[in-house]
Amino acid sequence: MDVLKLIKEVEQDIINWRRELHQIPEVGLDLPQTSAYVAEQLRKMGIPYREKVGVSGIVGLIEGGQPGKTIALRADMDALPIKEETGLPFASKNGNMHACGHDAHTAILLGVAKVLNENRDKLKGNVKLIFQPAEEGPGGAKPMIDEGALENPKVDAVMGLHVGNLTDNVKEGIIMVSYDSMMACLDRFRVKLIGKGCHGAYPETGIDPVAMAGYFITKLQTIVSREIGATDPAVITVGKINGGYAYNIIPDKVELEGTVRAVDQEVSEYIAKRIEDLAKGTSEVMRGKYEYEYVFGYPPLVNDEEFTKDFVESAKKVIPEEDIVIMKKPVMGGEDMAYFLREVPGTFFFVNTPKAIDGQYYPHHNSKFDIDEDLFWKGAAAMLQATIDYLERNQ
Repeated sequence: MDVLKLIKEVEQDIINWRRELHQIPEVGLDLPQTSAYVAEQLRKMGIPYREKVGVSGIVGLIEGGQPGKTIALRADMDALPIKEETGLPFASKNGNMHACGHDAHTAILLGVAKVLNENRDKLKGNVKLIFQPAEEGPGGAKPMIDEGALENPKVDAVMGLHVGNLTDNVKEGIIMVSYDSMMACLDRFRVKLIGKGCHGAYPETGIDPVAMAGYFITKLQTIVSREIGATDPAVITVGKINGGYAYNIIPDKVELEGTVRAVDQEVSEYIAKRIEDLAKGTSEVMRGKYEYEYVFGYPPLVNDEEFTKDFVESAKKVIPEEDIVIMKKPVMGGEDMAYFLREVPGTFFFVNTPKAIDGQYYPHHNSKFDIDEDLFWKGAAAMLQATIDYLERNQ
């Protein structure tokens, strides 16, 4: 198959689908309009599918003309509760926004699906199409896996992509891959430091949780700087602090919430234990008490080395080799594609597609975030070529 020719034939379809999806962004697990839209496109293509997998996920199946392995292609569909300020003619008006590129992911997968389905007689195996809700939270990959998204037929490999303003000082249209750890875990913690409220003029009559919090936050960073190896990436961030009622009153408690990022699950588990140790020690030394909650979120995203090497060779057939970059270090963002990659070998890759609004490039999750539609074909071509080659190699 001439992959570049076939992708160029559906390029405008991909752009049109992206624009239509961009106008109906929905948040979380329940995406009624988005799911209905995707289902309608699959129905028009004649691709059989299951609905309501993991609440509102969709799983399509393209059966090839010859028996073989099954590869899954995954796209996330959800958006964010952000009011859009791009000024685009197809901007959302419902108070939500596709501020992370998921509309493009879904549109690209629809384009790849259309080409594969129209050439299914040439395929040596099957292709599953996984359209997933809730990547931005609370997580849609695991519910879909739990409800059989990777079964019947059993999936042997998986692939996904992410577009957007993904890196500084790298030209547009670059494809980025990693042979190992690519993204971090996405964990969350909450610590309540409990003291005894009193008048600010008489601190000796109470137990000050504000002082406890200050000491706790300062010492928290020594977990990474003094207990984790310098070559093991890890981040602890406190992003929320609540406590106090008035400038001259010592409160009875202070609550803190934060996130932990690590590219090794053992490191995140160690950090989880040490945060509690520190909360317990701080509260005991300063005569208070504590409450602690740690939520292990998305695990680290780890690509399969052999599959990724094959993916790179496939990508070279449709993308200039100088536009394929091997990442030397992971990023500390999280992605629930990690759950699929824990189940079966595969790869997740980035396509750098920044687009300026008012002369400025905005990051993901920003109300002025936008992406360059003229570069979508690169992600679609790489995914399509890698899919065809995988099925050809693994009859």
